[in-house]
Amino acid sequence: MSILDWIVLSIPLTIVLSVAVLTQKYMKSVADFMSGGRVAGRYLLTIAKGEMGAGAVVFVALFEKIAQSGFTTNWWIWLQMPILLVVAISGFVIYRYRETRAMTLAQFLEIRYSKRFRVFAGVLGFVAGIMNFGIIPAVGSHFMVYILGLPREIILFAYPVPTFVLLMGVFLSITLLVTLTGGLITMMVSDCIEGILSQLSYLVLIGALLLIFSWDQIAQTLSARPPGQSMVNPFDSQGIKDFNIFYVMMMTFLTVYGTMAWQNASAYNSAALNPHESRMASVLGRWREMGKIAVITLLAVCAITFLKHPDFATQAAPVPAIVAQIPEAQIQKQMELPVAVSFLLPVGIKGLLCAILVMGMIGGDSTHLHSWGSIFVQDVLMPFRKKPLAPRQHIRALRLSIVGVAIFAFFFGMLFKQTEYIIMWFQITTAIFVGGAGAVIIGGLYWSRGTVPAAWAAMIVGSTLSGGGILVRQIYGPSFPWNGVEIAFWASLIAIATYVVVSLLTCRESFNMDRMLHRGPYAATIEKAPAESPATPERKISLVGKIVGIDSNFTRADKWIAGSLFGWGILWFAVVIIGSLWNIVAPWPESVWLSYWHVVGIAAPIFIALVTGVWFTWGGIRDMKQLFIRLRLSHVNPLDDGTVINHQNLDEAGAESRMEYPTSQAKE
Repeated sequence: MSILDWIVLSIPLTIVLSVAVLTQKYMKSVADFMSGGRVAGRYLLTIAKGEMGAGAVVFVALFEKIAQSGFTTNWWIWLQMPILLVVAISGFVIYRYRETRAMTLAQFLEIRYSKRFRVFAGVLGFVAGIMNFGIIPAVGSHFMVYILGLPREIILFAYPVPTFVLLMGVFLSITLLVTLTGGLITMMVSDCIEGILSQLSYLVLIGALLLIFSWDQIAQTLSARPPGQSMVNPFDSQGIKDFNIFYVMMMTFLTVYGTMAWQNASAYNSAALNPHESRMASVLGRWREMGKIAVITLLAVCAITFLKHPDFATQAAPVPAIVAQIPEAQIQKQMELPVAVSFLLPVGIKGLLCAILVMGMIGGDSTHLHSWGSIFVQDVLMPFRKKPLAPRQHIRALRLSIVGVAIFAFFFGMLFKQTEYIIMWFQITTAIFVGGAGAVIIGGLYWSRGTVPAAWAAMIVGSTLSGGGILVRQIYGPSFPWNGVEIAFWASLIAIATYVVVSLLTCRESFNMDRMLHRGPYAATIEKAPAESPATPERKISLVGKIVGIDSNFTRADKWIAGSLFGWGILWFAVVIIGSLWNIVAPWPESVWLSYWHVVGIAAPIFIALVTGVWFTWGGIRDMKQLFIRLRLSHVNPLDDGTVINHQNLDEAGAESRMEYPTSQAKE
């Protein structure tokens, strides 16, 4: 790392820490700390939430997948696009969840089912979450050690200490500062600024890579794989075990089934100004994700080319020796491409990539810390109390819990030995909760006959099967015939069947869905945000719009955004169907596949990255301004703290049902 690289790296860190100090004054209540006052606009949510997917661990996880399968998995991924886009545009789960006004998922589960089930789900989600999060700071710190060119160990007080452990402590400390000051308000603003800077940095990074590597060099490298393990021809990749068409099909099902069930970004699910803004943030997130994936994909294939193409043999010569010094086999695999990246980038650009990674680490880790720390307090600690905490005490408890999660992640990351691909570890730990929770959430939001016994049964069955899979996989390792995705898939199917059967056997009375969703006569029980728009007049919706999920809340601009995204997905879905049939009859030669990926895998995503970089920068700045205006006008309601009384949020329950509540001021 040169002095210029360190300067480039320090600039975004300075900005983020300054934002943390300046925004804490806007945090006045538990609802502000937990949900940002529920006044966030779509672009702010899209950029801020998306930043948690820009950290070093995401780069490493996708590097692993691309190094194994190249572009071949991407061919099959387009088959899932129409399904995922309908889910996003229709607001499946997301819209109705925001209507409940719950701050955490388990709060909704108490409204829909029972207090005991809320506690059970809170404990289960918390345990699964901190296990999932436990490796993230460690993987990110390992990446930074090698990309910064730091030694593996540092002598501290006469004892050798792994450098990644020290870096992990530094990054977690910075993240805690951001998270603890103003809660979600600080996180949203800092993550949005990080996201805007990252989007603009992506464009510079793309330009640098295209100047260093030619497509001919990349194509020659990707073509040099034996038959059955092609990185460009999906019909000649039968030897690739984990990342194939069956992986994509199962992941499509699990993604839809687990919509919003995983709570690593739970605060963002309740932070939108209204349900429609939450839905549009999900739609816009699809556009932004394509731009980010372009950078990671290009960086990965360039790193592979750097390692294997003879034109770069001299520059890449030190990489194998550095990787060989890593004692853990799985870490060796993970760090091969990051080490290559540290050698291939020029001065200044290397610092820029480090800045992107560090901003992503802060954004991702802060969201995890806030989510799991809040879930412990809201869904494990608070339900056992007979009286709610005063706002000041409540916020202090949230902060202490967040610190506890950071301490756990530090020691877990330091001691845990990785034996899985990161993506597989994420999937199996997620399934500990989502395996049963998907059925419980979808059934609870859309089926009035879902029952409490069914929720218990589905959650226990799904979690037991998934947790058992983790244990067996850890014992037998890669020799076990099922990977993490396959375990999660079958556990989820059994949980769905359990929920449906038990509900049909035990339902005696339908649940009042209108009251839970604040519809009809119950709409008057909630207090509108000062800047929230009045009810949208009915608009005529076409048949295609209804099929896709467009409703009367969509403005003309919203329809263009959603329609263009859906059209883009359908276009490539059709290309995959036609191309698959074509290859069955007359297989494309390698040269055709290389030309295809040059356009679809590199050129088109880069164009999207350019467009979204400008588009979302404007939208993010606009929404940050609106956030502060709404926060100044917002009314502090001390009863809005996540407590549930008789299947209603405390601030909505009738006066006769409300608890005696402390009157201490919320602001600290």
